[in-house]
Amino acid sequence: MTSSSRLRSILVIAWLTAAALPAAGQAIVGAGKTGPVPDPVALDAEGLFQAKFVRVGDDMFIGGQPTEKAIRDLRAQGVTTIVNLRMPEEMARVGFDEEALAKELGIRYVHIPMRGTAENPYGPKQLDAFSAAMASADGKVLLHCTIAWRASHLWAAYLIRERGVPAADAIAQTRQINLMDGMRMTNGPQPLEGFLGHPVPELAHPK
Repeated sequence: MTSSSRLRSILVIAWLTAAALPAAGQAIVGAGKTGPVPDPVALDAEGLFQAKFVRVGDDMFIGGQPTEKAIRDLRAQGVTTIVNLRMPEEMARVGFDEEALAKELGIRYVHIPMRGTAENPYGPKQLDAFSAAMASADGKVLLHCTIAWRASHLWAAYLIRERGVPAADAIAQTRQINLMDGMRMTNGPQPLEGFLGHPVPELAHPK
């Protein structure tokens, strides 16, 4: 092989490798989206979100409880759907009516309350509801709970089941948010396992 042929081969391989990687500005939201997503980018949560606030790609935000200011700011940035995983009694302590504010701003509000109980489990139906919200969203999406723990587990389940991301990769990405799978946060299976309906060996399983 000549040096010029070798160079062309190297360039082709480099181009194919780059094409297979998720772009930093990738759109995540919408029907029929599959494949890997960019790593989450940590954003400033001060005065806006409790504990955590990240962006994934161009149009997906994940965080803890937002303030009223955060919701107004995100609406100005193009967020048109909020998915809230907190229980009603949790929301009663927030200090403002999140659903009413979303309605005022023209944001679709999807409430999927979950606590890991029989009445509000971490289960496949909850993942179904989130997947439907993602598929039908017509703009950017905010997924939140209290400190982004439940949201991290649900996002990991969505990546694995709906986008075909390998479990190890989905877990590695959501550990960058607030998965906390190395801490014993529940007495039963971890939420990710409940959403998927089966054990996930790649998760940490603290005693």
